[in-house]
Amino acid sequence: MKTISKSIFYLLLFLFISCKEEEKVKPKVNYDTKTKAEKAKPSEVNTLLVADLPIQMDGTSVLIHPIGEFSVRDSISRVKYSGSERESFVVSNYGGYEITGYLSNLKFQEVGSDSLKVLTDKPMMIERVTYLKTLADKTKKQLLVYVLEDMDSNKDGKLDGNDIKDLYISTINGSNFTKLSAEFHELIDWSLVESQNRLYFRTIEDTNKNGAFDKDDKVHYHFVDLLAKELKVEEYQPL
Repeated sequence: MKTISKSIFYLLLFLFISCKEEEKVKPKVNYDTKTKAEKAKPSEVNTLLVADLPIQMDGTSVLIHPIGEFSVRDSISRVKYSGSERESFVVSNYGGYEITGYLSNLKFQEVGSDSLKVLTDKPMMIERVTYLKTLADKTKKQLLVYVLEDMDSNKDGKLDGNDIKDLYISTINGSNFTKLSAEFHELIDWSLVESQNRLYFRTIEDTNKNGAFDKDDKVHYHFVDLLAKELKVEEYQPL
């Protein structure tokens, strides 16, 4: 009996590992033009569109309002407040001149004005917004860098972290919101090089068109001169 139990255990373990490996290699891009994006399945969790309280980066005259969907569950995301349980309704986190979360949009408000300006009218999921504080201190140019998803690249009916990550930039008030990474290129990482006032970033292109970004694909290297009148992405070859 013990031998049979062990066999069943190892069989279940093998199936579990196989499923996990299958999840890891799930394509991020679906190139089938005949395949339409599926409608998102109804969720058991209710969602509300919520705006967090505004954030003002040091040295700026703009308030940033993060907006995202808040999941309402009976026993999750509750906090103690004045002796009673209440929903926290928090959709973002802020620290180190960076806003993180799964945000659908941002709104900007100039100090002294009550009007709000929306960042974009296109569907997006914004994961990270970084204020280039050191660049602003040095050059007085105030810029925001965004890591986000802007299309349902795998056509599963949802915009989430399983889609292609993109790199965007804008001024501190959300103006000149511009995409820096190329279409269908997955963002790897980015970095500010203060000595050159440049934003460097890497992307990977699915050159074999298998829908996944892996070792068989091509890595691209780019930089942007942040002090130029018109931001232009330049590709360079370090290898």
